[in-house]
Amino acid sequence: MLVTILLGALLATGLFQALRWRAAARRQPPGASGSTPTIVEVLVGAGTNFFDTLGIGSFATTTTVYRLFRLVPDELIPGTMIVGHALPVVTQALFFISVVDVDPWQMTLLIVSCVAGGWLGAGIVAALSRRAIQLGMGCALLVAAVSMLLGLLGLFPAGGSALVFAPRAYAIAVAVNFVLGALVTLGIGNYAPSLVTFSLLGMDPRAAFPIMAGSGAFVATIAGVRFIGAGRFNHRAALGLTMGGIPAVIIAAWLVQSLPLAAVQWLVLMVVMFTSMTLLKAGVRGTETDRRAAPMKSVA
Repeated sequence: MLVTILLGALLATGLFQALRWRAAARRQPPGASGSTPTIVEVLVGAGTNFFDTLGIGSFATTTTVYRLFRLVPDELIPGTMIVGHALPVVTQALFFISVVDVDPWQMTLLIVSCVAGGWLGAGIVAALSRRAIQLGMGCALLVAAVSMLLGLLGLFPAGGSALVFAPRAYAIAVAVNFVLGALVTLGIGNYAPSLVTFSLLGMDPRAAFPIMAGSGAFVATIAGVRFIGAGRFNHRAALGLTMGGIPAVIIAAWLVQSLPLAAVQWLVLMVVMFTSMTLLKAGVRGTETDRRAAPMKSVA
């Protein structure tokens, strides 16, 4: 019953965003930003959402491609990603929640915790240094990845096979998910941290996918409606993300579901290592930029 309600809520939010998007598109003057996505824009949607479904995330990869090929102005990238990726993420959530065996009450409360973190914790997290968070999370994920590697090699006790959290582990997961929801407001994805946290707390990493996708779907559709209302997105590029993303999500979701547990654990390890290196690189670049921009101190 609870799963049915959750799936219905996901469909409702996805449909609401789609209707608002359609209404906004009809109000555009002819030729304002184009209507039919290019092959490149559709391929961007397919590639980024395929890897997003595997747990790598889509924001960093989409931003990189957009800036590399100058497809979308920088000021429109956040809104374009939120609007364009929302319906593919809803597709992810519908698939994983329907087919992955996970406790519905624990899943629902974890999703609520992540969404609440995005709304209530944004002010707290926004007061922190983005660079410090990137470096801190990068180091933490690197340590976690080493622990996972030692566990997979049989050199360290490794969790990651249960479908239900123990009470103490669940309390930790709820608290961590709240913080991760707040970090999303800084553009730091929650997929890799969620995967490693749930795995180290003893859960089968496959059970993390409906929780991650459900959280992302609700946040993206709600935020997407706001970006659509403000007109702060590129319609054609966002449509390319959606058109390419939905079929790519279906293919990747089937791949994740069909892999054996050991293969999923190694996939999670690679995702965590990739995300760790990305965060550390971004943090170090931020440090170098700040250092170059800092004024020279006079020496008396």
